[in-house]
Amino acid sequence: MSAPLVEVARNGMVEAIHRGDVAVVHADGRLLASVGQPTEKITYWRSAAKPLQALPLVYSGAAAQWGFTPEDLALVAGSHNGEPVHVERASALLRRVGCRMEDLACGTHPPLDSRSAADLQRQGAEPTALHNNCSGKHIGMLALAGHLDVDRGSYRSADHPVQRQILECICHFTGLQPDAVRLGVDGCGVPCFGTSVYHLAFAFARLMSPADLDEPYRGAAPVLSQAMARHPYLVAGRGRLDTDLMSVGDGTFVAKGGASGVQCVGLRGGIGVAAKIEDGTDGPSPVRVGAVVVLAALRQLGLLDDGQTAVLHDYARPVLRTVDGDAVGAAYPVFDLGPRSDTSRAATGSAGRG
Repeated sequence: MSAPLVEVARNGMVEAIHRGDVAVVHADGRLLASVGQPTEKITYWRSAAKPLQALPLVYSGAAAQWGFTPEDLALVAGSHNGEPVHVERASALLRRVGCRMEDLACGTHPPLDSRSAADLQRQGAEPTALHNNCSGKHIGMLALAGHLDVDRGSYRSADHPVQRQILECICHFTGLQPDAVRLGVDGCGVPCFGTSVYHLAFAFARLMSPADLDEPYRGAAPVLSQAMARHPYLVAGRGRLDTDLMSVGDGTFVAKGGASGVQCVGLRGGIGVAAKIEDGTDGPSPVRVGAVVVLAALRQLGLLDDGQTAVLHDYARPVLRTVDGDAVGAAYPVFDLGPRSDTSRAATGSAGRG
């Protein structure tokens, strides 16, 4: 069963306990460390799938056809804040692939970034589909449909050629057959994928070290992972773990969270870390439970130094405050990964792979 991962205490008394499962997996398939039962725990990847959903753009030639830059790929693989820098790039990409706003089937919501949402409201403007955190992913799907010369209007359908290519990519990186991947519908209307937490971590490990994969996957993976690591602000934005972790990692990490308590990190050299919070807590600020968990795991594995930990402290040990700003409690990790392989050496020893 899932294990206690994070406690939330107020004035010294625990008022909430978040359980979940964690897997640390090498690109060769070894389970290096774990908490709970990640080989049995099945979860939808939600937006943590976006890097793999973006990969067919690269290996199909669609990214080259439409002139996608590394910055563009970072946006497509991310869940952006809806800040002006994100919306402007998404708008330019949409025009470049020959589509209009009406072609985006992701739906509309206000910017995830509170300042951008407030600015929009002050301007008396309504959010558009471009503000949707998934708009980059959907533009990528439209671009792939155009490259394949197939119908763009039905690109969200599970049996559409775009979605079939994405499922094939998921299967290659997890080593699973298509009938072993659970399919659901994500919040933005496209298919989402369900596997064990172990297979989720395995996919991120292989994204970072794809030497054991066949072409075209082997060559495409570093293009996508490097785009994310080098342009982390376009993956998420202000006040987001994915952006800040990749920024302090300076090319070492690729981080991607998903809804309902999913958080993943891939490390250069071929290690994947995946966490699923059982109660689905995404956590409005300040308690982002998935962030607390993966940062504790990286710290225990010796993959975050003191300087990086200090920069990420507000994610790793968030403080509970009153409306007036007084500190009244905190959230903190309560798990130990236990006996584990030498992940520090594994993360650096094969850095040339992939």
